Amino acid sequence: MAEHDAPSLPPTAPPTAPPTPPPTLPPTLADVAEIAGVSRQTVSNAINNPDLLRPDTLARVQQAIEELGYLPNRAARHLRTRTSRLIGLRMPAAAQEYTANAAMDRFVHALVEASREAGYHLLLFSGGPDGPGATAAADLVAGYDDLLRSTAVDAFVVTDTYLGNPQARWLAARRAPFVAFGRPWDDPTATHPWVDVDGAAGVALATEHLLGLGHERIAWIGWAAGSHLGEDRRSGWVRTMTGRGLDVDGLDARVDDTVAGGREAAARLLDTAGPTAYVCASDTLAVGVLHALDERGLRAGRDVGVVGFDDSQVAQVVPPGLTSVRQPLEQVAVELVRVLEALLAREPHDGRGVLLRPTLAVRGSTASR
Repeated sequence: MAEHDAPSLPPTAPPTAPPTPPPTLPPTLADVAEIAGVSRQTVSNAINNPDLLRPDTLARVQQAIEELGYLPNRAARHLRTRTSRLIGLRMPAAAQEYTANAAMDRFVHALVEASREAGYHLLLFSGGPDGPGATAAADLVAGYDDLLRSTAVDAFVVTDTYLGNPQARWLAARRAPFVAFGRPWDDPTATHPWVDVDGAAGVALATEHLLGLGHERIAWIGWAAGSHLGEDRRSGWVRTMTGRGLDVDGLDARVDDTVAGGREAAARLLDTAGPTAYVCASDTLAVGVLHALDERGLRAGRDVGVVGFDDSQVAQVVPPGLTSVRQPLEQVAVELVRVLEALLAREPHDGRGVLLRPTLAVRGSTASR
């Protein structure tokens, strides 16, 4: 080594990272009891039976709960009280067209919010295939059966009663608490609670709106015969037209709930009946009417009036804006939860349902002539 060479130094060890702190465990009921200086039973009473405690003791426990951020164990409470604060809702298979799916999505969101306000949560579940794939009633009630056996929910909301599904009758036979969104179309003697929207009143409102604009040749495009919901909506058109002394012969069509079905029906009616306006059982059918008019060089609103049903997002964005019957789904959700709360509190039920009136969202497809 040369005289002026610097001595070599040992390599420097890389800096060590500080040890990762262990994860913080959530506070327990025992932690709250220790901070508040009370027993565990007193903390439990503060959560579940606050009326049993003196105000100063209750305040001390509540302050400890807030300081620690303690959350009661939901599973333990379920085992103790046999309540889950969960409402079960079976999600049917998605409909073929988009506007029915949009209405269901809006309803579910409204029900989630209404349930939360009442201190409940919504549990969505599937119970097997719908429609042609559901070859037996057992396919449609399987999910209900699973949840009833496990006591996983406190009650159910049943939908699609207009399809003749057996859920309501099946649940009633087992004395399971539930409320239906939809009237018991197939069972007029049913006494279970239900909430529904008056479709006939909504279609009557749409027809009256078109009559007020000077239309007299108002056609109806609805669903195939056998649909309770479709026939109810159609009755609003028939009642309003005949009430004005107007003939409805040859002015209606029954088709599948698809855009293609609406387009073909509208074109056929233009050729055979010459309507100046259409009222449709859904926004899906109404969009088909808009397509048919465009293919003929006709303009919705200026030349032919068009009204849909459901006031979907499509109705709000499709040119020139689709006038549509709007179901009060937010109010439906609130009423469903209110009825469920009364049911779970074992309050007497008078056997009557709640029927809500829709409104009409007016847009360019029914502009003044």
